[in-house]
Amino acid sequence: MAKVKITETILRDAHQSLIATRMKLDEMLPAVELLDNIGYNALECWGGATFDACLRFLNEDPWERLRAIKRIARKTPLQMLLRGQNLLGYKHYPDDVVRYFVQKSIANGIDIIRIFDALNDTRNIEVSIDACIKEGGHPQGCISYTTSPYHNAEIFVKDAKRLEEMGAQSICIKDMAGLLVPEDAFELVSAIKANIKVPIELHTHYTSGLGSMTYMRAIQAGVDIIDTAISPFAMGTSQPPTEPMVAALAGTPYDTGLDVKELSKISAYFRPIREKYIASGKLDTRMLCPDVNALIFQVPGGMLSNLVSQLKQAGAMDKYDAVLEEVPRVRADLGYPPLVTPTSQIIGSQAVLNVLAGERYKTVTKEVKGVVAGEYGKTPAPIDPEFRKKILGDREPITCRPADLIEDKLPEYRKEAAQYIEQDEDVLTYALFPQPALAFFKNRQLQKYNYDEAHSDAQKMAHYI
Repeated sequence: MAKVKITETILRDAHQSLIATRMKLDEMLPAVELLDNIGYNALECWGGATFDACLRFLNEDPWERLRAIKRIARKTPLQMLLRGQNLLGYKHYPDDVVRYFVQKSIANGIDIIRIFDALNDTRNIEVSIDACIKEGGHPQGCISYTTSPYHNAEIFVKDAKRLEEMGAQSICIKDMAGLLVPEDAFELVSAIKANIKVPIELHTHYTSGLGSMTYMRAIQAGVDIIDTAISPFAMGTSQPPTEPMVAALAGTPYDTGLDVKELSKISAYFRPIREKYIASGKLDTRMLCPDVNALIFQVPGGMLSNLVSQLKQAGAMDKYDAVLEEVPRVRADLGYPPLVTPTSQIIGSQAVLNVLAGERYKTVTKEVKGVVAGEYGKTPAPIDPEFRKKILGDREPITCRPADLIEDKLPEYRKEAAQYIEQDEDVLTYALFPQPALAFFKNRQLQKYNYDEAHSDAQKMAHYI
């Protein structure tokens, strides 16, 4: 038995899950010193959807967000979430972009990179792990947890062993939809613990209402680290709350050593921010209620909101239940991929199309064709040949690592964005999100021009005075 460590998600996944990643940097910074002094295993503060949201909605430089947090958090490792060859986007990027992105992430302050692939195809994360090792970072190999007739503890143990062999310095079980029930958590953690030597971290969401119970059984099985969120932004589609977990483990052999009184100061800081987002409508309190549909349909919270949005736009909310029932069928057709970005969006969108058309696969998205064609990697279970032929016709699927077919493009991206680049990292921002990046760059130049003009006018006025 050993003390359990805690990774705090308030600066990333907590607000990504509850308010669509809308928390601003100036709302975070006053709490960073408090967070840094707690004694967490790590502060998850970057990656996932933060990069996209900074550019698209907050007019923030995601790189400056990371640097600003790092300037204050000098004691606690900073952690990010990386989608393997997808980086922080929704498609595969060239190897040179992946390596440079990892290099710059670590140079700007990231210590631990949690690396996952939506299909659990380890070929899609080997370059990220290798780059992280070479840059002196901590690569955490990640298993995307799901349930299906195909998946079992033996499969996940095999994945964990492969990740350890690739150089992962810890293994994360990523339960993005809150599907992991307590007894399965005990079995899975026990099995992985018996087969690998590096630490095991468990990440779950409270979507189904099981999160804290699942953590307790995982802890009894020997899990080393758990992910929690400070209580104002916990539960629902977010993580289990930090303070109750710390209190529950206090005085036991698993005692975290963290101080609930100090944690309460952080809660007090974030509580008014939560109330502000409730008042603005960005935090829908219905998101905080446990939803048993998560266990039945395996739909993560973020995916659920996307489905609702698509149906509202189509004026077809009456089809909601039919779409939920169609999601598992589409998932089975596509080889039982875990429902996590980007496969959750791909499967959800196709389920909506199937229901609205009244005919399955009458219209097929290019992303679904890409999954069937092997462009995202190897699916967990084989895809039925007849279904493949229906979707692809006579086109042959690829069997190699998808990125082997993508040429290096960094020089091309540098040339395309040359007039806007003010820092080395800007080429990566452009490579990942070209259109939002250009809009951000142009606005940045305009703000700088307006500042220079105002400064010049002030100097002239001072001269005359």
